[in-house]
Amino acid sequence: MNLGAMQVMFKLKDYNGAHIEVKAVEDYKFLNSSYVPVLRQLESANLQKFYFENTLENATKDTTNMKFRNPKYLSILNHLRFYLPEMYPKLHRILFLDDDIVVQKDLTGLWKIDMDGKVNGAVETCFGSFHRYAQYMNFSHPLIKQKFNPKACAWAYGMNFFDLDAWRREKCTEEYHYWQNLNENRTLWKLGTLPPGLITFYSTTKPLDKSWHVLGLGYNPSISMDEIRNAAVVHFNGNMKPWLDIAMNQFKPLWSKYVDFDLEFVQACNFGV
Repeated sequence: MNLGAMQVMFKLKDYNGAHIEVKAVEDYKFLNSSYVPVLRQLESANLQKFYFENTLENATKDTTNMKFRNPKYLSILNHLRFYLPEMYPKLHRILFLDDDIVVQKDLTGLWKIDMDGKVNGAVETCFGSFHRYAQYMNFSHPLIKQKFNPKACAWAYGMNFFDLDAWRREKCTEEYHYWQNLNENRTLWKLGTLPPGLITFYSTTKPLDKSWHVLGLGYNPSISMDEIRNAAVVHFNGNMKPWLDIAMNQFKPLWSKYVDFDLEFVQACNFGV
């Protein structure tokens, strides 16, 4: 259903001659449970019980960890980012963008950056003691404690520049598989794709200038407009997405000004703008 809708949406307009290809997960035959740990884990009865069982007992006894039980964090769509070299075998570099970002400036300058042999170009998110590795994984586990520095600076998904040749050389997908298999019982980390990303690219991430990617427009009202104006990409990470009624009014126009409200299908979306 989503595939057809996206294909039609992109055919309705011309995007200045850009080539846009919309693919389905089924187009990638290597994405099967014999190769992809997340798909194999989804077949586990214990994991299905953890994520999908909905009983009154669970709803009342585990309220503090309910967010960890959201099955969206196991969606293969979220984990496709770990298979970019196989999805695009002929590419040397690729720019990864989330669906809740707005590109404000030309990004071709990213291709001029010397990656110093690193795989992942990303903006770091740590300040003070916040957004360090200790916040994302279980450092009481001996494997995590032995391998990683709890004070290491985290970085953000949303706008990432990947050197796929370096990725293949460093065998990053294999590294991701190794740790994802170890975490089948959810003792290394619990939530999302960022912890396995921090693990996979632990020593292969090149910090980018923060003006490339300004985050927090979906939860942080204190971001300055100067910082936003200088940003190449702004990211509405958080719950207050710009198309929802709960979006922050000062940030909503950054997204809504690009929406073509003359399109019939867009009018039916009932965006909170």
